[in-house]
Amino acid sequence: MNLPNLLTLLRIILVPVFITFLWYNMPLFALITFTIAGLTDAIDGFLARKYNQETQLGKILDPIADKTMLVSAFVFIFNSELSIKFPFWFILFAISRDIYILAGSFLIYLIKGSLKVRPSFFGKMTNFLQIFTVIYTLISNVFTNLYNHLFYETALIITFIVMVLSVLTYTYDGIKQLNDLENL
Repeated sequence: MNLPNLLTLLRIILVPVFITFLWYNMPLFALITFTIAGLTDAIDGFLARKYNQETQLGKILDPIADKTMLVSAFVFIFNSELSIKFPFWFILFAISRDIYILAGSFLIYLIKGSLKVRPSFFGKMTNFLQIFTVIYTLISNVFTNLYNHLFYETALIITFIVMVLSVLTYTYDGIKQLNDLENL
């Protein structure tokens, strides 16, 4: 257990705290909690790479922490008392994307007996943009004078486009891994 893994565990622990703040309509505390969780995502990866502390546990826990944090944010913000929320189509695609990538990874593992997990540029950008849109949504609910409808819609569309590009790159990578099986 190292510092990057502890930060990842902290992110997982913060999820129910974040949900509780949303449930009790406390968007400022939800914003603070989610921002801390989002920062741990950036810091744990940086520390793991910089100090050569990447572990198998970290490779498993990090995506679980990310998806738990983001899916919880999308679903619970959508179902909250907040006035500014994610549109249903956005949440549906974000969750469907994660299920598609998980199912594809599982299928490759079943067929090949192994899986090379390589985060793509668009996958990392998706994660960053999703965290950004959650934080902006919460900021807009706390500080309503900072909300700009055009900016918000643009951020959602850009995030959606990058999510689509990540699906395409992961699909390409998955097909490539399966094709490598044929060349053995």
